[in-house]
Amino acid sequence: STTMARTKEEQETRRLEAKQRAEERKAAKAAKAEAALLAGDDGSQKDTKPSPNDLRKNIPLSKEHNASLPALNLPIDALAKVVRYLPAREWGAISLTCTGYNHVLGGCRVAHISSRLMRREDEEGKQSTCGSMCLVGGLQLCSGRKEAQEIIARSLKGGGDTDRLISKKMKQSNKNNQNGDDDCDEYPAYARFVEEATIGYSAMQCSRNGLFPTHLQGRFVSCSPEHTLLRLGGGGNTSSGPGGSGTAAWGVGARGQLGHGKRKDEDEPRMLLGKIGWGVRIVQVAAGGGLVRVAHSLLLTSMGRVLSFGTAQYGQLGHGYDAGKQLSDCMRPRYIDALKDEKCICVAAGELHSGAVTVDGDVYTWGEGFCGQLGLGDRRPYLLPEQVTLGGLDEECVSNMSCGCRHTLVTTEEGEVFSWGLGRFGVLGRSYTDFTYLNDVGMVVPEGEEGHVQGAAAMPPPMAAADIEAAVAAANASMGSLAALNVTLDDPSDQCYPKVVDSLKGFRAVGVCAGHRHSMVLDEYGGLYTFGSGAGGALGHGDFVGQEYPVKVMDLDNKGVRIHQMSAGVDISMAVSTEGVVYAWGKPTDGRLGLGMGNESIKRPRKVEFGDENFKAVDVECGYVHSLIVGLDGSVYQCGGVGTDGKDDGLQDLNSDELTRGHPVLLSGYNIWHRIAEPKEKIVKQKWEKYGKYELKGRTKMMDVSGLLHS
Repeated sequence: STTMARTKEEQETRRLEAKQRAEERKAAKAAKAEAALLAGDDGSQKDTKPSPNDLRKNIPLSKEHNASLPALNLPIDALAKVVRYLPAREWGAISLTCTGYNHVLGGCRVAHISSRLMRREDEEGKQSTCGSMCLVGGLQLCSGRKEAQEIIARSLKGGGDTDRLISKKMKQSNKNNQNGDDDCDEYPAYARFVEEATIGYSAMQCSRNGLFPTHLQGRFVSCSPEHTLLRLGGGGNTSSGPGGSGTAAWGVGARGQLGHGKRKDEDEPRMLLGKIGWGVRIVQVAAGGGLVRVAHSLLLTSMGRVLSFGTAQYGQLGHGYDAGKQLSDCMRPRYIDALKDEKCICVAAGELHSGAVTVDGDVYTWGEGFCGQLGLGDRRPYLLPEQVTLGGLDEECVSNMSCGCRHTLVTTEEGEVFSWGLGRFGVLGRSYTDFTYLNDVGMVVPEGEEGHVQGAAAMPPPMAAADIEAAVAAANASMGSLAALNVTLDDPSDQCYPKVVDSLKGFRAVGVCAGHRHSMVLDEYGGLYTFGSGAGGALGHGDFVGQEYPVKVMDLDNKGVRIHQMSAGVDISMAVSTEGVVYAWGKPTDGRLGLGMGNESIKRPRKVEFGDENFKAVDVECGYVHSLIVGLDGSVYQCGGVGTDGKDDGLQDLNSDELTRGHPVLLSGYNIWHRIAEPKEKIVKQKWEKYGKYELKGRTKMMDVSGLLHS
């Protein structure tokens, strides 16, 4: 009873204190209103025009403490200079928690987006700190305030009718103010997309200090020769939640690489279910596979976890054996449990192997390693992720990686490039020693070109029957069959472990891309280097000659073109300049480059036309018979197409005749950053099948038909 009494006394005391505070606030409010009335009667504020910088006079404050916020007392031009340093993620958090800020920040959007898109230089020509940080030269995707306003307006309409979610407050704001400066509910989602596309800024949810790489493949879209992954949808339950958190997949799905739960082809992008994008935020996609008719997919979440699905035949999913010691294909995304204790910031998918980079700069690889593409010092397959420590890579802090057909490239924070795997065609960009087992390592080559090995697997050297019998007898005696047959998976060749690309010393590399049989490196100044096979003119040097060491694409450099993003596919290459212009070169068959339907190889970079002079790109991705381009407004264009359900490649119907003429075609109804409603999986209720006379009519009717009830 004493405890109860004390509790009641405390409750009464709190109630009286709260009542007193309410009366004080009421008295202060009345005194303020009286003072304002007296000032109006005195005429001291009559005929005074409001300051053009004061946009907060008529802001309805939901809470009284909003009026005491220091930033709300700043002029709008000063506030604009402050908020340009504010990341979009924090912008969204502020707009959700403070109504006053939400109204004020609406007038600062142009200044904020301009700082991400414009190159700002001082009188000495040095770049300002408020400009883009992705390259020393910076981006130049807009030229002024007016164009920045147009970019924001285009972003809402990019991709056509996408059924994006719009809050009631935003609808009312758009109705009252066509410029949309009153509220900025949707802007944080777009700003997050722009920051990822330009600066590369994307904070991990698991760590405030963890950031994803500034340059990597699969930021928004990833292509294999057979399927495509695209970040799309998502956004959560809040109006300022990030779009582009979900994933859509389409193409050939015979091995489950689309993640829809069925071995079924898809002609158009179809969202992955299972809360991906609404409960699990995706920040990178990687589509693996090659010309051997196997494919798999990797997804990286904002928590640093990795999901994989598709073909498991070579261990490229990283799940190990399942029940019965089988390597079963995964039809839906599944977490890689072996990496659950690691926070990953980058994933990469090759033809038969996969890799990941952790927040600490460590590299893990898994899958088929017969060509040394895992970098683990041998040619064995690994079904679970293994850390790459050879070649001094354990002492380096790796920033990003890319997996090709049979090789792997990584860059470090210091700007060095390491390579390993099959050195054929010069894709490693360095000298290398031959394998001890001198077999002709098979590798699929497009269109059966002469002088290249056909097939997908390595074959042992031919041996006479007597030699084979002797080798088998010796193997049985020594229990060392592989050694007796001169076939070993332990190989001292430096193709089996990481080694730095010496010819790039003196340059700071910020990005790499490993294609089917050629590679690309991007330096900090926007210079592009290519090496490997020159088939189809994929290197962009004006000829078909292969290069064993990195060579700068001088055609771009001579024109003063700086590259922001690049992609290497199967004998095709594409790149996006810092001004948003797309360049392509290589084999243009079936319009896969967006340069028409011609069959003559393009040996130098050529500009891709979109029919819209205001269109600017931020990302590209190449496959085999198709490629995709991401626009600054979040729209997606496709060049060429993957044949599904028996259709021919390049003739996929996307409701547009332009595709058959080889030009980029807009994927209508899709925008990466737009928030959309979460798709629900349709559950079809199975109806009970009734067979026979008894189950169909029931006992009473059956007996009535036979006349037994009336007899």
